[in-house]
Amino acid sequence: MFKILHAEFLAPGIKRFRIEAPRIARKQKPGQFVIVRIYEEGERIPLTIENSDPEQGTINIVVQSLGKTTNLLNSLGTGDHILDVVGPLGKPSEIKQFGTVVVMGGGVGTAMAYPTAAALKQAGNKIISIVGARNHELVILEQEMRAVSDVLMITTDDGSYADKGFVTDKLRQLIQNGVRIDVVLAVGPIPMMKAVADMTRAEHIRTLVSLNPIMIDGTGMCGGCRVLVDNKSQFACVDGPEFDAHEVNFEVLVQRNRAYRNQEQQSLAEYRRAHESQVASREAEANGVCAAQGVKQ
Repeated sequence: MFKILHAEFLAPGIKRFRIEAPRIARKQKPGQFVIVRIYEEGERIPLTIENSDPEQGTINIVVQSLGKTTNLLNSLGTGDHILDVVGPLGKPSEIKQFGTVVVMGGGVGTAMAYPTAAALKQAGNKIISIVGARNHELVILEQEMRAVSDVLMITTDDGSYADKGFVTDKLRQLIQNGVRIDVVLAVGPIPMMKAVADMTRAEHIRTLVSLNPIMIDGTGMCGGCRVLVDNKSQFACVDGPEFDAHEVNFEVLVQRNRAYRNQEQQSLAEYRRAHESQVASREAEANGVCAAQGVKQ
């Protein structure tokens, strides 16, 4: 069992957990992840380690409520426990002095990009960070990204904060303005990463993406996280999660991630119905207690 030492919402539906996991904290490197299971019969889901503190023996993960398991996880709070937290898994990010690195985070992908951006900055690189979200409420880790960036650009789809547009708009501006870019790291929704890859391919800019496909064991045995890279099968859990964006077959990635979409939606719907039923039951019980107390008075 792994104790949650602190939990807080960073944005609607996006929660950060600080978890007691000393062994993982001592070994974790930027770009690596853990696989979490909440209860015995629950599914296993991969989550990037946003930060770690080896001295305190803690790791941070950031979770967005999307399916049943992430909703369940985000219902937990400080003092609760998680059954399994396995890691660190995956290959660490390549950290060395490249020159100028553009780090792009779309949505909760910012939490995945942040530790690598911090390490690249410490290695002597100039960091230009581009953070994007659908609206102002969903912009996360702004102060953390600003602290590790030489330049921070923020975009929102609806223009409710900073500049209206997409992260790719800012990348296009940098390229058109003649800014020398040695490496791009893009982490976020698949369409966003594909758009970045298409843009940088034409400019011959080395680009890395962090992939988060369906994953079960995290050791390469199940084959669930298979991705097609340079027309060869790779496993995101042991060969990644970071890959050369220009070699990733994003069409196959989309198809595989949609393989269990119907089952995922059904599971989420059942969870919500059960949750609503429990809430209604508690409200009815509370009303009954209040009514009984009123009668006694």
